Amino acid sequence: MVVAMDQRTNVNGDAGARKEEEFDPSAQPPFKIGDIRAAIPKHCWVKSPLRSMSYVARDICAVAALAIAAVYFDSWFLWPLYWVAQGTLFWAIFVLGHDCGHGSFSDIPLLNSVVGHILHSFILVPYHEKLYKNLPHSTRMLRYTVPLPMLAYPIYLWYRSPGKEGSHFNPYSGLFAPSERKLIATSTTCWSIMLAILICLSFLVGPVTVLKVYGVPYIIFVMWLDAVTYLHHHGHDEKLPWYRGK
Repeated sequence: MVVAMDQRTNVNGDAGARKEEEFDPSAQPPFKIGDIRAAIPKHCWVKSPLRSMSYVARDICAVAALAIAAVYFDSWFLWPLYWVAQGTLFWAIFVLGHDCGHGSFSDIPLLNSVVGHILHSFILVPYHEKLYKNLPHSTRMLRYTVPLPMLAYPIYLWYRSPGKEGSHFNPYSGLFAPSERKLIATSTTCWSIMLAILICLSFLVGPVTVLKVYGVPYIIFVMWLDAVTYLHHHGHDEKLPWYRGK
């Protein structure tokens, strides 16, 4: 009986191995984008500015509440928990701003632009729709040359990936068309204002406090950004193709 069970196990194992070998993740899927869109209920396509703003208010309140609680208790037992939670909320703020950049936040371009600039500037992320065409590839090359993932994203914003040029802060960068220079200048100005606020706070409450309340959560957020970006562009045994432009 034991031999029979071993044989069945081997047969099942061999079948599973063959099935795994037959699966080709690089092959075109048996469905198209239109099929996915058709399967999504129509009400999911309706953009509600009120609902979108409620998400913004919710996340901002959560960020503020966490920061206030962390400063109030000021416990080294709680600080690590705060850093992880707040860094994750910073990621949530990024996602909302990201939706503004893609126009899925609302059908009102001005609202998308204002909210997107405020949210992204708060977490020191440049905001402009053009950035989303370049941003997702930041960790593809840098992960091989930068020792810590948290360093890849800031370096990418200033210098891009190895072998490429163009700063996301320079309106005259080759990344952007001449017609986009004012938009990039606005983004860089908002980013600079947030940086100036952090510097002023460092003088008012001390750099250590700013580091604990904002700096470490920012690092956690960047690690979230790099991790999600990496997973978006890497699949099973590196065989998943990049469908952008294909």
